[in-house]
Amino acid sequence: MKDLISCEKVSLRQRNIEQGAIMKLNKILKNGFLIILACIALSACATSKKSTGQMQGDVYTGTDTVEYLASGVPDRVFFATNESVLTTASRETLRKQAAWLRKNSKISIVLEGHADERGTREYNLALGERRANAAKDYLMTYGISSDRISVLSYGKERPVDSGSNPLAWSKNRRSVSVKAN
Repeated sequence: MKDLISCEKVSLRQRNIEQGAIMKLNKILKNGFLIILACIALSACATSKKSTGQMQGDVYTGTDTVEYLASGVPDRVFFATNESVLTTASRETLRKQAAWLRKNSKISIVLEGHADERGTREYNLALGERRANAAKDYLMTYGISSDRISVLSYGKERPVDSGSNPLAWSKNRRSVSVKAN
């Protein structure tokens, strides 16, 4: 009889241990599931550089504000937020401008640098100047004399789109080539 009671105690103890292990495993699985769910939710919220109809990342790629120096030669290039680095599309536009300027050697241009409405007036004037100088430097690498290119920064003072949203800001971050004579 003692052996039977002892055996039942051992069996009961084993059952309690098994139930405890199952409960711990269940808790681990629940926590793991919650962690995976949180990771999925966070990755869905992550920002990525998407190409929408008129923007690639935060750089404007549309043409509704673009004018032309000549047929097929756009007058402006666009920049990313707080950047003065030329994009691939900007370099292509500036190559077209350089080819046109080489054919029209009597024409001088003013490169206007612009920024969006965010930031201080002083910061945006300096940023506009860096943007215009980036375009000037690129044109000079294609044989256009610096004597034919003037740089002028308007900062945020002359927006092409007065909206206060990402699309409007992207249109305003630009350098515009204007015929001086």
